[in-house]
Amino acid sequence: MNRLELSSLYQLTVTRFKLTLREPEAIFWIFVFPILLALGLGIAFRNRPADVLPVGATTPQLAQALAANKGLRAMEMDEAAGTRALATGNILLLAVGNGNSVVYRYDDTNPDARTARMIADRDIQIAAGRHDPVEAQNQLMHETGSRYIDFLVPGLLGMNLMGSAMWGLGFSIVDARAKKLLKRMVASPMPRWQYLAAYLLARLIMLAIEVVVLLGFAWVVFRVPFRGPVADLALICVLCSLTFSALGLLVASRARTMEAVSGLMNLVMMPMWIMSGVFFSPSRFPAFLQPFVQALPLTAAISAIRGNMLQGIPLGHMMTPLAILLAWCAVPFAVSLRIFRWR
Repeated sequence: MNRLELSSLYQLTVTRFKLTLREPEAIFWIFVFPILLALGLGIAFRNRPADVLPVGATTPQLAQALAANKGLRAMEMDEAAGTRALATGNILLLAVGNGNSVVYRYDDTNPDARTARMIADRDIQIAAGRHDPVEAQNQLMHETGSRYIDFLVPGLLGMNLMGSAMWGLGFSIVDARAKKLLKRMVASPMPRWQYLAAYLLARLIMLAIEVVVLLGFAWVVFRVPFRGPVADLALICVLCSLTFSALGLLVASRARTMEAVSGLMNLVMMPMWIMSGVFFSPSRFPAFLQPFVQALPLTAAISAIRGNMLQGIPLGHMMTPLAILLAWCAVPFAVSLRIFRWR
């Protein structure tokens, strides 16, 4: 055996990596789950032609004006039938003719109903002889980078980096503590820091595989763009993995049971799942919550990944999210080393 194979750090790292590969549940959540999620949401929210909106009209003239637009499915009906159709959701809007005026009945809290109102009013006004003073033309563009799947994949990558790092590290340490393995490790001549460092090194090896699998799938199936340098993206992913590994180490530092660490993990990760912009923009949250949302490590991670992949922003222009990640990496790691319980 050479000197590397005799190293306790090397043996611990290889052991940790092999143990991860032998867990079918870990393989599913690290590799299979994000791909299935990307596939399902990518298909569900794929770019498609605009929906045809069902509307009603109480006069033949109004129905004819609305039927001229391919984006509307116009039906002529009396006022009572139209009111029932609105109440049951069969139509989005009812145009009620009253001499030379039109009354639009619709639910203004429904975005599709508001769209139907604008389209219907434009078509009725044009049919009545209105001419637009400014000529307008449409130039339709379908560019990669603006689709929902392009927005989603960086979010899924950030979520997967967080979940695999925190769960993989936290559960393994607490399981070893519950089985008295940590106590035995302390009694061995192994330096304590090597035991924790082995988790981080094994995590970095697994990181390369999971990032390549997810992003490779996204590029092959959905042609998700990579507009920034791949080396920058790799550095961002490494920093994200180290950050969430430090958080996982902190959460697992004192927990003695699997139930305890599971509750703590969910407590830490739940706000980030909801607020950090995995499935929708974090800007949707109120202004008074934005400082808290932007300070979350997953928000910074996803922001940096999206900036690289979708906008091609260099690392030098992403100092704020990178600084947030570095802070979340250094502080939890330093605290966890001080409070870590070996027994």
